[in-house]
Amino acid sequence: MNPDKLREEIDRIDDELLSLFQQRMDVVAEVAAFKQAADLPVLDNKREAAKHAAISGKVRPDIEPDAHILFDTLFELSRSHQHHARKDPSPLYKEIEDAIANTPKVFPKKAKVGCQGVEGAFSQRAVERLFQWPDTSYFRTFEGVFSAVESGFCDYGVLPVENSTAGSVNKVYELMQSRDFKIVKSMRLKVDHNLVAKKGVKLEEIRAIFSHEQAISQCAAFLDRFGPDVNITRCEDTAAAAEAVANAESRDVAAICSSSCIGLYDLDCLARNIQDRSNNYTRFVCISKNLEIYPGADKTSIMMVLPHRPGALYKILARFYALGINLNKLESRPLPDRDFDFMFYFGLETSVYSEEFAKLLDSIQEICDEFKYLGSYTEIV
Repeated sequence: MNPDKLREEIDRIDDELLSLFQQRMDVVAEVAAFKQAADLPVLDNKREAAKHAAISGKVRPDIEPDAHILFDTLFELSRSHQHHARKDPSPLYKEIEDAIANTPKVFPKKAKVGCQGVEGAFSQRAVERLFQWPDTSYFRTFEGVFSAVESGFCDYGVLPVENSTAGSVNKVYELMQSRDFKIVKSMRLKVDHNLVAKKGVKLEEIRAIFSHEQAISQCAAFLDRFGPDVNITRCEDTAAAAEAVANAESRDVAAICSSSCIGLYDLDCLARNIQDRSNNYTRFVCISKNLEIYPGADKTSIMMVLPHRPGALYKILARFYALGINLNKLESRPLPDRDFDFMFYFGLETSVYSEEFAKLLDSIQEICDEFKYLGSYTEIV
């Protein structure tokens, strides 16, 4: 058969599909009005299950899986259209609108800020990139930073969440599940790692190296050169490692830390830029107790617990796709004391002012078991 004729036939069918799709959406809008008047939820799981059962009896076996995917997409679009037709924003979206209206138009230059570590840590550098005149408090643990923000002791907290070489900072993601906070800004910090020791110590004298586990992971190739005779020890952060070396009685110890620690702790640099990759960046988030949304917010972070059944994650991803929202982060973490349940972390690229964002928030909570909105913000690069 002539390919041109086949394409013409496909075009004819597609025109019919478009016409029928528009008719379907018109009826969906009427259903939305009925549900709103009757105070019924948009999602009707029994109805969708019955539709899938009916599809199985009406389609050829060889294309049955594709038919289910097609109708899943139709159901997603229909639910989104119903939410939009109701013109009744969700309580969460109303809260976001209030935050946009009430947040100052300029990010603060000075504030009381908490970060994990000691003076000279990469977190301090991140704080100083975000705030012009910060009053910085240092905490031994990430839990301490969250607690300081939750209690009001600090206005903001700055925490590392992922590294371009070593991946996510798992402890921070675990704490995100249970702590009360909102992300108000993020930034990417270029990370330079250096091997430092006491004044006059030679590289061949080193028998122990201290640093944070992320820094050790980011410098794995360099550390492999030392062999089994050098002990690699993890500690709470890179600046604390430098401070420990400065205060140690032994001279055969070294630390992996930032260049700012060299002068701060009066150390010698034995090797510079020892990270495995030159484009080594760590992403930090700035958190607040209150929801603040500053102008230009085009990134959003959310967390969800999904039903433990086939297709649950697909339905969420299909919603993002249907609305044209790009996903730049997907992280899953097991939930403590809950077998085979996971919290999914999503990073979205979409303007907080867009219609697609409003549609997403108005509809997505109904298809997950638990939902947590972490904030909308801009990122400093």
